[in-house]
Amino acid sequence: MKVLHVITGLDMGGAEQQLRLLLRRLPAQCEVVTLTGPGPVAEGIEADGTPVTHLGMSGNLDLTVLPRLARLMRAGRPDLVHTHLYRACVYGRVAARLAGVRTVVATEHSLGDAVIEGRRLTRGVRTLYRATERLGAATVAVSDTVAARLRRWGVPEERIHVVPNGIEAHRFAFDPAARALVRTRLGLPVDAFVVGGAGRLVPGKRFDVLVRAVTQLPGVHLLLAGEGPERETLRRLAEQFGSGDRIHLLGVRDGAVDTGYGGRAAPAGDGPDIPGLLSAIDVFVSPSPEEAFGLAVLEALASGLHVLYGSCPAVDELPQEQAPGARRFSLGVHELATSLRELRRDGPGRLAVPPVVRRYDIARSAEALTGVYEQALAAAPARRRRPAPVPAPAVQAHPSGVVALPDPARSPAPSQLSNR
Repeated sequence: MKVLHVITGLDMGGAEQQLRLLLRRLPAQCEVVTLTGPGPVAEGIEADGTPVTHLGMSGNLDLTVLPRLARLMRAGRPDLVHTHLYRACVYGRVAARLAGVRTVVATEHSLGDAVIEGRRLTRGVRTLYRATERLGAATVAVSDTVAARLRRWGVPEERIHVVPNGIEAHRFAFDPAARALVRTRLGLPVDAFVVGGAGRLVPGKRFDVLVRAVTQLPGVHLLLAGEGPERETLRRLAEQFGSGDRIHLLGVRDGAVDTGYGGRAAPAGDGPDIPGLLSAIDVFVSPSPEEAFGLAVLEALASGLHVLYGSCPAVDELPQEQAPGARRFSLGVHELATSLRELRRDGPGRLAVPPVVRRYDIARSAEALTGVYEQALAAAPARRRRPAPVPAPAVQAHPSGVVALPDPARSPAPSQLSNR
């Protein structure tokens, strides 16, 4: 089986990392095309032995990517095209139809009730998504929560398949030696109570709530791993409350975390990777109010940590005994600070790895996805014998040769939630 994966970009992110993990296990001959420029995950995928082609898309209006992508598909003759993330799903489905590839599977990694990939859903985004979804054979939801959202959008039930994200749990196992090493490198007291967080530093993740909560807890340190436009805002916020020496902003690069001291970046490669970071902390916090799955929470649970979270379908969709160390909180600074204060007083210690972690093993995810591929391919001949006319998505012509496709990155930013 030859599979061509099309993804919007390969910078650091949950969908990008998930693709890399799956590529290592899928029983198929795979290649990857990224619409935008290369990123650190692309380098990792290539190091694993999977070819990656970069189309250098200049922006959402760059229509020239369509014929180039279609030519790649004709030349490579894949049995199946698998698209990931909004822009790649739109362009990838249309290009596959132009190239004569009838079997297209799309994974919905980041669909919320009101946002997609961190930006507001507009009528144009919804309309274009539904129009191009009809060109595919199957749409994969990473959780039951996302599947329900797709059904509300009008995606037919028979085309929706739930394939949860997965992790390599052994990578996140608690390591006392790593804990000591990371704390020493960061200059943290051995007995300090350390809170951790990880993710893209964007408004929708609400890391400002986490920073504000920690500033209210004297002596408590925060290790926050991630990159994004909110980094400088969070640094200034920590300094405003006189906590710049306790709020450590750690950049993520090539799968590793570059340490920062009081918001200042340390030399590249001088910090822990995410498993090391998790070993170094005492409690993990994910303040995001809306997630499609919740990979960061799952990784923290695999390290035996107590976890406070705002949204995590991977946990919420299961009975509580599957993840006894995870607790949901409403998005408020006072509530979060109170919960952290209680955990500090009780001395949380390390927990046994909960059952939820075993449930979401990446090998099971790859096996389930392979089943979706096989089902979609088995139905392909019937579609070829009786092709249904598919209207082209409405686009607005432009003299420069580009068209205006709605893009979540150009939508208004989500409204801010209360910090109280």
